[in-house]
Amino acid sequence: MKSGVDPDHVIVAEDGTVVDLVDGSIAVVGRVPCGLVFVDGSSVGDLSEGMLKDRRILSEEGFVSVFVAVDVVDGKVVAGPEVQARGFAEGAHVFDDVIPKVSARIEQALADGVTDTYQLQQLVRRTVGKWVNEQHRRRPMIVPVVVEA
Repeated sequence: MKSGVDPDHVIVAEDGTVVDLVDGSIAVVGRVPCGLVFVDGSSVGDLSEGMLKDRRILSEEGFVSVFVAVDVVDGKVVAGPEVQARGFAEGAHVFDDVIPKVSARIEQALADGVTDTYQLQQLVRRTVGKWVNEQHRRRPMIVPVVVEA
């Protein structure tokens, strides 16, 4: 007694293979160019490697945002740094040690004549990133926001 499916009734198709099912018969009739399609529960579509990398980092390492308002004329931090974290730690209090370091680094940069908010954001990212890596051995996505007040 045979078990399983008769090999004549099997087609092995890969992504992009066109299979024709007509009147009880099956045939491979061509191929179409296609990429991978990801379904994440809320959307269906193409995702770039960069988007997949970002999602992996967010899911494994978490997300940290840092907001700071500066007065470039007086060279001072006027608000913040405020730290928000998701998927990283049990509470925002774990960042209490790095907040004074961020303020000091920004005020030093302002005293040295740095007034470009993008450069200040990069300084915040490096300062927080180094601290998080040293203290927690993690590499979360860090989004710094520095605005002029």
